[in-house]
Amino acid sequence: MKALKLAALGVMAAGSSIAGTVTFVAPEVVAIEEPARMGGSGAWIIPLVIVAVLALALSNRDNNTNPA
Repeated sequence: MKALKLAALGVMAAGSSIAGTVTFVAPEVVAIEEPARMGGSGAWIIPLVIVAVLALALSNRDNNTNPA
């Protein structure tokens, strides 16, 4: 009976020592903050140029008037 108690104690001790390796601890993710943009970044210039080019290309004015 004494051997059975020692065997059970050994199994429980071995089981508790291995139990800590089963859990997974996820590493912390470092958050990188994006710097704040300034209000006058000039991002409005590109759409303005595109609209101006389209307006010039689509206008149908003919400045050369030939009377004959």
